[in-house]
Amino acid sequence: MTVHDENTSTIDQDTALPGVFELAQQLRVDAIRCSTAAGSGHPTSGMSAADLMAVLMARHLTYDWELPDCPGNDHLIFSKGHASPLLYAMYRAAGVVTDDELVTYRRAGSLLEGHPTPRLPWVDAATGSLGQGIGVGVGIALAARLRERERGTERDPYRVWVLCGDSEMAEGSVWEALDAARRHELGGFTVIVDVNRLGQRGPTELGWDLDAYGRRAEAFGAQVIPIDGHDLAQIDGALHSTASSSRPTVILAHTRKGRGFSEIEDSPDWHGKPLPPETAERAIAELGGLRRLRVAGRAPTGEKAAAVADNQGPVTLPTFDDGGEVAPRKAFGATLAALAARPDLVVLDAEVGNSTYTNEFAKACPERFLESYIAEQQMIATAVGLSAAGFKPFAATFAAFLTRAHDFIRMAAISQANLVVAGTHCGVEIGEDGPSQMALEDLAMMRAIHGSTVLYPADATATAALTATVADLPGISYLRLTRGAYPVIYPAGEEFPIGGSKTLRRTDEDEVTIFAAGVTVHEALKAHDELQGLGVRARVVDLYSVKPLDHHTVAREARTRAVIIAEDHHPEGGLGEAVMTTLADHRNPAPLAHLAVRHMPDSRTPAEQLDAAEISARHIVRAAQLLLSEQQPSDASGAGSSLVGQGLDRHDGHAPPDHQQHAEGGGQEA
Repeated sequence: MTVHDENTSTIDQDTALPGVFELAQQLRVDAIRCSTAAGSGHPTSGMSAADLMAVLMARHLTYDWELPDCPGNDHLIFSKGHASPLLYAMYRAAGVVTDDELVTYRRAGSLLEGHPTPRLPWVDAATGSLGQGIGVGVGIALAARLRERERGTERDPYRVWVLCGDSEMAEGSVWEALDAARRHELGGFTVIVDVNRLGQRGPTELGWDLDAYGRRAEAFGAQVIPIDGHDLAQIDGALHSTASSSRPTVILAHTRKGRGFSEIEDSPDWHGKPLPPETAERAIAELGGLRRLRVAGRAPTGEKAAAVADNQGPVTLPTFDDGGEVAPRKAFGATLAALAARPDLVVLDAEVGNSTYTNEFAKACPERFLESYIAEQQMIATAVGLSAAGFKPFAATFAAFLTRAHDFIRMAAISQANLVVAGTHCGVEIGEDGPSQMALEDLAMMRAIHGSTVLYPADATATAALTATVADLPGISYLRLTRGAYPVIYPAGEEFPIGGSKTLRRTDEDEVTIFAAGVTVHEALKAHDELQGLGVRARVVDLYSVKPLDHHTVAREARTRAVIIAEDHHPEGGLGEAVMTTLADHRNPAPLAHLAVRHMPDSRTPAEQLDAAEISARHIVRAAQLLLSEQQPSDASGAGSSLVGQGLDRHDGHAPPDHQQHAEGGGQEA
């Protein structure tokens, strides 16, 4: 687009390099202006890369600034998100941010945040946690590949450009991403590394050693082009040469931090510091003063403007025989295979597809199954990129290993990504593999993600229904999937609304309420039957929606003499704390026992694990007996009891004495 006002000059892609130099100077000036107005920011990190971005923007970027959602637009990701003053200066040069808006940078209510987020329509993903931009870019580039396969062509509809800082090249996720780019032969994918040698507290690990960076990047299969990052002709030639490469390209640009202002150039003392007003005035004068240049970008052609195909076939969800034993993870795989009829659905796995059962989707739709290998960070980054490009990704691995990708999931929420994360092999229930494989923190981790949905189905029917539901759910969804095979307790066609629950056993005379989710639902049902034989009436509630929780049902069903929560998770941050928060909000007076995994597990069978963790049926029975026996006759309603989460929640490393003999329960390994 072209925007004109008084004293505005226009730059198009035929502009000679001296005109591009003027644009680069404008970008530097505007980076200084907005950060000085804010009193914070990273102008020097943008000044080093201004020449790189000026050449890219003026001569190579294909982008319709009036239509940021155009499927044929190139994608530009600032992995070094702290250089946002430069990015916003580019938006001003494109005419989509006004001069008045530019100086609202970092102020309350401004869309020009300290680090860019998709609140701005030209931003694909939030950046600022260094080392993630390349991975997200890989996902966006893969989306182009998938889109072209749907059309039966080989040419990618757009190109992906990622600007990185040299400091973030120390992150392992950068190399996971480059490996993935090489593996998928992403020729339209270019990483521009701003090697200005200075990090936050001083020199970076490799400084200006472009040879060292180059050897590493070449080892990961990239085409490497070292250049002087302030030589416009070299920049132009390097960017031009990427168009014909069949491999991803890494441009290593030797630059100087604070370039253009002699007082601060290559100084280690200016990272993350705005220039004071008087200093800013001198810098702007040295850079040639204010300019009003506008870039007339090249819009994509109609041939390149193809969106995600919308040719969905019929979807028939799998059904499971009532009473038969099926592992939830297996039901998950069968449901993914049924959902393969949706052209927007992509499945990623971290080399455990034969255990997560995502291999069922791979059999049904191999072209939309992406193997991430043991690179969980890159798996999530790819999913974020795919989401930004209009696909609905499911990313699956063992739940324990999602912890190393937590920062990527956290940033995915800030990116407003729509994706599903599935974690299998959760809790002590996995059995003999031992604690290194047990996800006992994942509910807390995923509940803490802003706007997340956290689901923990108890059987195959619930798993199938919830898997299908989250395929259409916006935001970050987490499916916690049990390893072992357990009885199917819900009939085919049962509905499982988000934020709902299922009360499985209930009478008006119940004395104790048992809240459970996933594997402990089966233990709770066994405990109900045994308590009934002992003359104790109990109700059982399946809280399959851990977040959002069914607060109304929890408050209503907890109006008994005692409450028990049983979960295969550490006591911190999981189902128990969610339930107890609701009970506290409703001032529920009933004594409560929170059964959770409070010791370090070892290796033993699933049934032995549940019992050792004191979350098995016999421990639920014992908890009910203790809670009820410690109440005085006047406490029939539960009111006035002094036992609130005491006794049973105190653990000194020794198992309490058994009060009932009960056969050990637990699922069989699939």
